[in-house]
Amino acid sequence: MLKKSVLALCATLCIATAAHAEKVKVDAKLPSYKATSGVSGNLNSIGSDTLNNLMTYWAEGFKKKYPNVNIQIEGKGSSTAPPALIAGTAQLGPMSRMMKGKEIEDFEKKYGYKPTKVGVALDSLAVFVNKDNPIKSLSLDEVDAIFSKTRKRGLPEITTWGQAGVHGALAAKPISLFGRNSASGTYGYFKEHTLKNGDYKNTVKEQPGSASVVEGVAKDISAIGYSGIGYATSGVKAVPLSDKKGGQVFEANYANVLSGKYPLARMLYIYVAKKPGEPMPKVVEEFLKFALSKEGQQIVVKDGYDPLPASAAAEQLKALK
Repeated sequence: MLKKSVLALCATLCIATAAHAEKVKVDAKLPSYKATSGVSGNLNSIGSDTLNNLMTYWAEGFKKKYPNVNIQIEGKGSSTAPPALIAGTAQLGPMSRMMKGKEIEDFEKKYGYKPTKVGVALDSLAVFVNKDNPIKSLSLDEVDAIFSKTRKRGLPEITTWGQAGVHGALAAKPISLFGRNSASGTYGYFKEHTLKNGDYKNTVKEQPGSASVVEGVAKDISAIGYSGIGYATSGVKAVPLSDKKGGQVFEANYANVLSGKYPLARMLYIYVAKKPGEPMPKVVEEFLKFALSKEGQQIVVKDGYDPLPASAAAEQLKALK
């Protein structure tokens, strides 16, 4: 039964990412990756679930270039990245949010310098509903009223789809809420940017991973959830969003992410330990160069996320020097 469920999810994920790849093209000016000598050893990545599939795809591509590199990927949430980097159990710390001040302080206490942040992909953090939900759009004010018990954006509580503007049979149904757990960077980003650091309702069904959020929404006509756009499947749709109620609405697409018009556009990061003035381990440096190359950014599109323009990738590469 579980195997069937996983296969079905993979099939719908493949359909969604294939459609994304048709619409989004990588910048032709991105540099092609050139393999070099002397790259071997172990590479451990601990952190974001949002980036988990992407890290796995990058690892597969990197191993084809360097068969002697052994790569381990673990993606239980962004908040697991800083402790792993501090403990030295990981050289790569993928995160779907920026490190918090306390996490940077703890890192600096251990190493004597700050961690290096490398942006590797773009994401339109999506608010997903079931594909059969007729809703046309939502504002972040309304999303806050749906997900938050403190409602810092000021709207009255929204508990049914009718209150969110839906007509017909769905209008009277209570909204079923799916979200991530507190280890997740997506949980933190959504809380900060959508709920204005308010509190989630106790009725949010917290999931250990993005895939289970999307799967829950796909199975329930009354459901709403949030995750990175790379986890979109054919069973859900990303709701176009405005910041304020009555404001201009923008779809979760590449053009709106690049322009900054989509209100939940964000950068995805890999954090590393790099001592200022000294080169980082070659295997780490080359992995990051691969991720930021034309080939690496084509993998970003394959996984359903948005690639960096060549100018942005060049800017991120400066952090490796």
